[in-house]
Amino acid sequence: MGGSEQEFEVEEIVRYLSQFMVLDPGDIIKTGTPEGVAPGCPDPKPYLRAGQVVKCGIDGLGVQR
Repeated sequence: MGGSEQEFEVEEIVRYLSQFMVLDPGDIIKTGTPEGVAPGCPDPKPYLRAGQVVKCGIDGLGVQR
């Protein structure tokens, strides 16, 4: 995705977050997807509903919930 599709440029996000936390090489900043991406899915099931949980993990690093 090009930066023009994001509300904030990557550099601005990193600069903002760096004010509050130490960012190390390899850190991942999850920014989500731009508005309107989900309606383009062929099946509406990908939408999250109340009570559903998303888990994202990397072996050896841990899981975010």
